[in-house]
Amino acid sequence: MLAVVQRVRQAAVKVGEEELARVGRGLVAFVGVEQGDGEDEAKYLAAKIGHLRVFPDSQDRMNLALGDLGYELLLVPNFTVAGDCRKGRRPSFDRAAEPDKAEWLLQRLGEMLESEKIKVSWGAFGSKMEVSVENDGPVTLLIDSGRRL
Repeated sequence: MLAVVQRVRQAAVKVGEEELARVGRGLVAFVGVEQGDGEDEAKYLAAKIGHLRVFPDSQDRMNLALGDLGYELLLVPNFTVAGDCRKGRRPSFDRAAEPDKAEWLLQRLGEMLESEKIKVSWGAFGSKMEVSVENDGPVTLLIDSGRRL
């Protein structure tokens, strides 16, 4: 599983004219699921996202996590995160998981984060979404469960 995580002042997701979710200060995670991913990868991502120390403390050092501050997470399903741009000019999505499995793993990821008392708002799986993000920093990180030590 892959996640592009951004620290935000606020973010929202719409499908058509309907706003599905809005968060204040916190994180947005654009998550892609790859073939072969399972519950272990979701567990790894949940632990990383939920405990990333990317918010400033009283000395302005990135030392606090979502749960420390009661901030929110917007979880955005995004199969293009699993895109491979190494060859040619058009990305390949061959490594992306089948939709049913990807949706199930994203649901599990959200449940794991919620079990850590993190408020999770959701994008819409399989929908064309309009995501507005007001970056804070900007702080943008890539988390790849396949690159664990």
